[in-house]
Amino acid sequence: MMALDELDRRILLQLQQNSALTNHELAARVHASPPTCLRRVKRLTDEGVITRQVALLAPEKLGSSLTAIVEITLDHQATEKLLEFEQLVANETAVQQCYRVSPGPDFVLIIQVADMPAYHSLAHRLFATQSNIRNVRSFFSIVRSKFETRIEL
Repeated sequence: MMALDELDRRILLQLQQNSALTNHELAARVHASPPTCLRRVKRLTDEGVITRQVALLAPEKLGSSLTAIVEITLDHQATEKLLEFEQLVANETAVQQCYRVSPGPDFVLIIQVADMPAYHSLAHRLFATQSNIRNVRSFFSIVRSKFETRIEL
């Protein structure tokens, strides 16, 4: 774990709220000089604290309005079987997040698709055709009351 000082924390807090800030805007908000701020952001990126900067999109504005939270239980949990399943879902763009969990199911997936027919197609392709999947339990979001990407520092 990398040791973060107060300036690092202020920089990360600002970037988590808006990564589109210019270096000058960021420096002004964290009360540092622009060269210092630029060096710090580069170091945080080089050290892997900042893994990437992205735009968060509104799926409902883009025709992708169904969020499914899916629990997957495998028949066999040998390491190679777990990795095989992770590779299968890694190649599917509708799977936004994949967590290996314990206890309970082996995996929890967050899936974003256009509608129920799109979900059924994906479920058939990813789950029904796989011989090592014992159980699939799907939950469908009716209201997203909170969505946050910020990590508390």
